[in-house]
Amino acid sequence: MTLYERLLVLDRRWIFLILAIVIVGAIFVPITIPATAAKEVEVIYNTIEELKEGDYILVAMDYDPNAMAELHPMSYTILEQCFRKKLKVITLTLSQNGAGMVDEALKGVADSSTMYARITPKYGTDFVFLGYRPYYALVILSMGQNFRVNFPADYYNTPLDSIPIMKGIQNYDDVKCVISISGGNVADAWVANANGRYNVKVALGTTGVMAADYYPFYQSEQIFGIIGGMKGAAEYEHLAKNPGPAIEAMKIQVFAHIVIIAFIVIGNIGFFMDRRARKRSGGQE
Repeated sequence: MTLYERLLVLDRRWIFLILAIVIVGAIFVPITIPATAAKEVEVIYNTIEELKEGDYILVAMDYDPNAMAELHPMSYTILEQCFRKKLKVITLTLSQNGAGMVDEALKGVADSSTMYARITPKYGTDFVFLGYRPYYALVILSMGQNFRVNFPADYYNTPLDSIPIMKGIQNYDDVKCVISISGGNVADAWVANANGRYNVKVALGTTGVMAADYYPFYQSEQIFGIIGGMKGAAEYEHLAKNPGPAIEAMKIQVFAHIVIIAFIVIGNIGFFMDRRARKRSGGQE
């Protein structure tokens, strides 16, 4: 068997093993991949930066654990930026498996916020978690009338009217914008029902495979920005000068892609050289 034939029949388990070794090894390589923010990411960052202290923002973390690797870094960085700006943050989730992750993110950011914002945000005064409700399209529509239609109490069963941050806050008219960080079709409902019905400013954070589907909404100005996948999360961390897991993950992705491309090149070289050898020997392709 020639070298070219061996390349063509290389056991895929060797490829997986080499890829795993490279991924693990990349974690310990002390380099940072440069990040240049795209316009659709930068506009979200700038919009939040331009808000004044005390302004309200609604952050919907509508994703399940299977999208956590890509979307959790977005949630952390946006929440940290909001706390640094001393904004009032209303959070909720329209994913049935998302409540625990939102609770974890809020507590994690609040506990570490002194490192970024030099303040200690307090629950009920600086931020609130409304919790989860099913039938997301109906929930988004009803919140245009009053948040209390579906959320009479918060995630911890505290009546909304007894929470200081929610006093006098009725509906979308009281928030400057909505950021939906979504791993599914909930993003469509925010565009159609919040922006389309109530003309709310909406921006989306999505997984990498979803991002391309929402650029038409960005171009038509139905949404004002998109954070797409791990790359978008890394760009946002770069803008916020707050490097985190997304920037670290980009380093791993670069090394993994180099290995994948190398194997594609090697496979093609093997294919064409084997075909050339067959022609010379008078064999069939």
